[in-house]
Amino acid sequence: MKTNRFVSQWVEEFLRENPVRANSLIITVYGDAIAPHGGSVWLGSVIRLVKPLGINDRLVRTSVFRLSKDSWLTSEHIGRCSYYGLTATGKRRFEHAYRRIYSQSRTRWKGDWQIVLIRGGDLPSTQRDEVRKELLWEGFGVIAPGVLAHPSSDFAPLLDILQSNGVQDSIVVLHAQNLGALVNKPARDLVRECWSLDLIAQDYKRFLDHFRPVLKALKSARELDPEQCFVVRTLLMHEFRRTLLRDPQLPDQLLPGDWPGNAARQLCRDLYVLTQKAAETHLMSVLETASGHLPEAAPYFYERFGGLHTASAAA
Repeated sequence: MKTNRFVSQWVEEFLRENPVRANSLIITVYGDAIAPHGGSVWLGSVIRLVKPLGINDRLVRTSVFRLSKDSWLTSEHIGRCSYYGLTATGKRRFEHAYRRIYSQSRTRWKGDWQIVLIRGGDLPSTQRDEVRKELLWEGFGVIAPGVLAHPSSDFAPLLDILQSNGVQDSIVVLHAQNLGALVNKPARDLVRECWSLDLIAQDYKRFLDHFRPVLKALKSARELDPEQCFVVRTLLMHEFRRTLLRDPQLPDQLLPGDWPGNAARQLCRDLYVLTQKAAETHLMSVLETASGHLPEAAPYFYERFGGLHTASAAA
C-alpha cells in the first residue's frame, strides 16, 4: 500500500521538532495499544512496532528495564524470548489516566467540592508524596499546605486512589458546597491560583495547530496506510495525554468561554476514529504474545471516545 507523502513528511517534522522520550512514548503505546489486547507482548515485536517512531532497539530495551524498575511493567522469559506486560500498579495507573482521556462525562456542576486533608504526621513521607502525586494527576489543586481540592461530586476516583494506596483511614476527606453564587470573583481567583489554566490553554492550542493538518490530509486520502495510521494515532495520544493530564478538567462554569480544550478533544476523537481500523490492522500484524498472534481488543476498547468501530463491523 502506498504511503501518504504529506503524512510521512508531517511525522518526520513532528518528531524533529518535538523529540519524544522513549520511556514516555512506550507508556503511551502500552496504554493505548497493547493494554486492550491483553497487555503482554514479545519485546522483539515492540521493538519493530516503535521503530517508525524513531525509537531504536537499545532505547526500547533500556526503557522497558526502567519501567520495570518503576513498577509499570513486569517481564516473563520463555526460552530466549522476553515478554513484557503491565503490572497491577501499571494497570491501575492507566485506568486512572485513560478514564479521563477517552471518556467525556461532563455534567453540569452544582457547586460541589472534594476536599482532601493530608496531615504530615499521619503518613510516611514517601507514601504521602505518592498519594499527593496521584491526586494531582486526578486534577486536584493545592489550595493550602496539605489541603487539596477539586470541584466535583464524583468521589469514585478519589476513593480508588486512597484505597489502592491503603490510606483511606489516614486521610480526611470532606464534601463541601458553594453557598450563594456558584461562580464569583473569589472562586475565579482560587481557580487561577491553584490551576495554571493559561499554560494549559496554550498547550491545547499547540496541539490543535500540530494535528489539524494531518487530520485534513488523512480525511482526503483515498486509502490509509496501516503503519502510518498507527504512528499518527500514537503521536496523537502521546501529545493529548501529556496535555490532558495537566488539565484538572474543571467544570465549564469555572473555565473561560473560549476554552480550547473542547476543540482539542473533538479533534482528538475525530483523528482517533479515522485511524483506528487501520492502526489496529497494523498492531495485529506486528505484535506477538507468548501464545502467538495478538488477541482481538477487549470490548472496553470500542467504548473509547463515545464508541468506535467494533472488530466485527471493521471486518
